Amino acid sequence: MAVVAVTGEQLDIRFSSGERIWLRRDQLTVPLSAVRQASCVDQPLRLARGARSGLVVSGFIKIGVWGVFARPRQLVSARRGEPGLHLLLDRSTGHVEYDEIVLSAPAAPRLVEAIQHATAGRP
Repeated sequence: MAVVAVTGEQLDIRFSSGERIWLRRDQLTVPLSAVRQASCVDQPLRLARGARSGLVVSGFIKIGVWGVFARPRQLVSARRGEPGLHLLLDRSTGHVEYDEIVLSAPAAPRLVEAIQHATAGRP
């Protein structure tokens, strides 16, 4: 499971060895200036849509990139029965390659609060 932390002006995501195989990356850093919206979701598996490059065990797990040929382009690492963190990103900042990030994260409510606190007062 990914480890997510809000540090300074960025969101740091470090992936587990199993996730690294399907995501083809060890970690991802997202500037908080690129986060348009952060929310906690009960069923993150339902958010992944479109053509994919990754792993799907129907109803249990989704890891990879969705929206391969069309938008929204989503980085997904979600498991059944775990709360999720759903981030809507602004790709026009030039700092991110995804429109959305969907992660299973037991600490999702705390992370959403930290992100909202860090981005409060931003235009």
